[in-house]
Amino acid sequence: MTINKIISSVFRKEVLAIEAYVVADAKGLIKLDAMENPYGWPEHIKNNWLEALRDCQLNRYPDPDAKELSKIIKELNQLSDQFGVLLGNGSDEIIQLLLMALPQEAYVLAPAPGFVMYKQLSDSLGLNYLGIPLLANNFDLDLPAMLSAIEAYQPSVIFLAYPNNPTGNLFAKSDVLEIIKRAKGLVVIDEAYAPFAGASFINELEHYGNMLVMRTVSKLGLAGLRLGYIMGNALIIEQLNKIRLPYNINSLSQISAIFALTHKKLFEEQTQNICDERASVYKQLNELKGIVAYPSAANFILFKTPKETATEIFLSIKRQGILIKNMSGQRGLLDDCLRVTIGKPEENKAFMSALKLSLEDLAL
Repeated sequence: MTINKIISSVFRKEVLAIEAYVVADAKGLIKLDAMENPYGWPEHIKNNWLEALRDCQLNRYPDPDAKELSKIIKELNQLSDQFGVLLGNGSDEIIQLLLMALPQEAYVLAPAPGFVMYKQLSDSLGLNYLGIPLLANNFDLDLPAMLSAIEAYQPSVIFLAYPNNPTGNLFAKSDVLEIIKRAKGLVVIDEAYAPFAGASFINELEHYGNMLVMRTVSKLGLAGLRLGYIMGNALIIEQLNKIRLPYNINSLSQISAIFALTHKKLFEEQTQNICDERASVYKQLNELKGIVAYPSAANFILFKTPKETATEIFLSIKRQGILIKNMSGQRGLLDDCLRVTIGKPEENKAFMSALKLSLEDLAL
């Protein structure tokens, strides 16, 4: 039997049909493609962190429930005992857990464009994924279309990124609440970029039993830990815990996250710096001929380039040593669009210079 025949006979058709998620090689480049916090820690903070790791018992399994870390997260978010917290190896694992818990015929709904993992994981598990297009003029929710889809398909899970990735905007709170009220299944508010948005649905948890709030520490500056968490009614979290793999959060990540979350002031300062730079980059982008930058409540900016030039501009910027994200391949509302993560001031300056040179080369 040939390898191809073995593959086709062993793997589910849904897996065979999808493409792997590809992460671009950023070696030697200024990395502005993955929504990371560009700032590291001061030396004295690093030294204190390393001291905290000194007594880590690597010969023992980690706390399977990450009790101390979960307690700190609940305290920081002022959650009462009626709510539970589930930790994951990044938000991706939490999304996967949620979808694995659904029946095979279940529908999953999200706005489009949205975070690619909602569809990627739904498709890989053979679920019915529905992407409802956002409004073309401002990337707002098409509320009538969303409500119509909810009525027709009764989705088991609805994902709403707040702010949305890759568009960066915050959906109208009234629209989100209307969706939560109409939904018969779970509604997950994905607040990966909450530190930069100044807006959250955490305080609504006590009012809506079917709502869950998902967050990550990646955008705070801890992407290397791969730590996400979801909060909601303790009875719902209990069901998800049944299929969570034991020891999914390793000891080093638990200790590091506990340490980091006790240094909240440092992250708040870094977040403010990023927000200040975001305002500057947004203004500069919209001053360029042929470029339209969209308002963002996240740590990145989506911008539209002149028709059919996005890939050429992307490659030109890359040749100049800067990696951003080419979104135009997703087509639809993202036609001709690129996305740039907000970096340090000198990185943002280098990006703007590279973009201007690219536009000049195109005689734009």
